[in-house]
Amino acid sequence: MGLTRSGIDGSGKGSRVVIVAIALALAVPASITLPSFAEAQDYQREKRRGLFDLLFGGALRQREPQKPATRQRSAPRKQQGTQRRRSAAPSAPRQQPPSPEVEKLDNARVVLVVGDFLAGGLAEGLTTAYAESPGVRVINRSNGSSGFVRDDYYDWNGEIAGILDDVSPAVVVMMIGSNDRQQLIVDGKREAPRSEAWVAEYTQRVATFAAAVEDRQIPLVWSGLPSFKSSSMSSDMLAFNDIYKTAVEAIDGSFVDIWDGFVDENGGFVFTGPDMNGQPVRLRGSDGINLTRAGKRKVAFYVEKPLNKLLGEAVSPDIGELGMESLPALVLHPENPAPVNRTMPISLSDPALDGGLELMGAVVKPIERQERIESRERRREAATPPGRADNFSLQTNTSPQNKTSPGPSAQATP
Repeated sequence: MGLTRSGIDGSGKGSRVVIVAIALALAVPASITLPSFAEAQDYQREKRRGLFDLLFGGALRQREPQKPATRQRSAPRKQQGTQRRRSAAPSAPRQQPPSPEVEKLDNARVVLVVGDFLAGGLAEGLTTAYAESPGVRVINRSNGSSGFVRDDYYDWNGEIAGILDDVSPAVVVMMIGSNDRQQLIVDGKREAPRSEAWVAEYTQRVATFAAAVEDRQIPLVWSGLPSFKSSSMSSDMLAFNDIYKTAVEAIDGSFVDIWDGFVDENGGFVFTGPDMNGQPVRLRGSDGINLTRAGKRKVAFYVEKPLNKLLGEAVSPDIGELGMESLPALVLHPENPAPVNRTMPISLSDPALDGGLELMGAVVKPIERQERIESRERRREAATPPGRADNFSLQTNTSPQNKTSPGPSAQATP
């Protein structure tokens, strides 16, 4: 069966129509926007409406969720000419300015401090203690590495006389012993510390120093030694304190025991402790030997007590040098007084008119006794007579006398 031309043409037109239809079908989805996911959910929700939704209609339809309003950022404002100052960082607390130094009087009483490096710290503490006392001056003549053992390095017994002549102190304060834990040469032999020969020689040297001060008739105040970090060293310091106390009390000096101020309640060494005001502070250095500034001031606090008794009014901050400008004005009587030719007016309220001429100790009559006698006489005069209504005294009853009744009268005889 052959194909004709018309058949071929008819089939070609049909194929063109099919191709055009396919092209249109592909082009339509591209132009139509597909529903979004939210719209699809709304469509499914509409399809799932039940009987309740159909009865009450769209009143119960869920509203579309409102999109959160996006805030538009405002344009940054232009900075003004004057910007705010940033808060400054907290500065360190201001230290109080040092108080002005009090000028010492020319005749101020001198406190001479001698000894080793601990005595130097004591002198610093005493200087602070009497900084506001114009009548007290502290002079430090300590030698840090000195002691009574190494007299070849510094001989205190040989040097003290010259120091006393140079300074002319009112009081001598001594603190020594920290460098004396060494061998002592006795009769050409080296003796161990705290041996019998060592203690005898050391005690003699301490007594010689105390006697040199006593010969000048200068009071001596001896400060004891504190505890140290080393237990063996603390034990030696206790033995030294006993030697110092015995020698000083032999010349009527003052020994100041500071041991309890640098130990705990069990007697052990402490780095920190209460200061002179009771506040906890660091008292000792890291080596367990030296004193801090607070520790030096605490030692001086102990020594102040006997010093104040010896210095008297000189420790007062109000004491000053007596000058001509502080003296009261003198009232001088005239050389040629005017003659007195008339009596000066006398006041009626003059004490002389009120018994002022009587001497002290005059015999005065006993007023109380006189009043008592007069009152007794008044009571006697004012006594109520017996029988009156206001007389409450008891009256004794007297027996009535027997009275004879007259007999019958004689009858008249007729």
